[in-house]
Amino acid sequence: MKREKGRQGGQGRQGRQGGQGRVLQFLSILLVLLNPLPAYPTPQDGHTAVRPYDSRCQTQDIKTLTDRLLRDLPAYANRTSQRARRLSRSTDLYTYVLVAGNPEFEPLTTDPGVYQPKSPQADGEDVQQVFFTTLERQYLKDRAIELQGFHWAFFAKTEDGWRLASMFTRIGDRAGKRPPTPPEETSDGIIAQAIETWLRDCRARSRARDAKE
Repeated sequence: MKREKGRQGGQGRQGRQGGQGRVLQFLSILLVLLNPLPAYPTPQDGHTAVRPYDSRCQTQDIKTLTDRLLRDLPAYANRTSQRARRLSRSTDLYTYVLVAGNPEFEPLTTDPGVYQPKSPQADGEDVQQVFFTTLERQYLKDRAIELQGFHWAFFAKTEDGWRLASMFTRIGDRAGKRPPTPPEETSDGIIAQAIETWLRDCRARSRARDAKE
């Protein structure tokens, strides 16, 4: 008798729990029906909505272009670095770009006696100077160090869009214990390659939009 009462009590509890579960399920469905998803704006007049990010490269001013470039530069630079390591099969030393920013557009001035790279001259092209910095982490065999990159880039505006004309870089440790290295041309370096790849993708997006219109 006690076992039968125990079984009956267990069945009763299971029934009550099942009933409570069905009630909660019903309430959840009711809340969804009473709170529909927010409406998103839809294109009007038959035009497709396009994010401002996709605006054409050839019509962007250098400041707008640089802001968008620096936002994406770490990811582009790290992919470029990974490809270079795979090709060289070197795993002893590699650098990971954490962030890029602090753009300056005014021509830089240097102290007397300090080497100042010459701005490249391009016939019929608008050459703009941009200074920016990167924070990088370099992984050695047994430790990691953080470096500050000071980059001096020259962009040429052509009919097809902006292109990287040349680039110079100084490297210093983040702690500032040692002075930065002298300016060195890095037009073929990882950061420059990443910039050229980003500009190429930007021009490709522009051409794709032109083809659709």
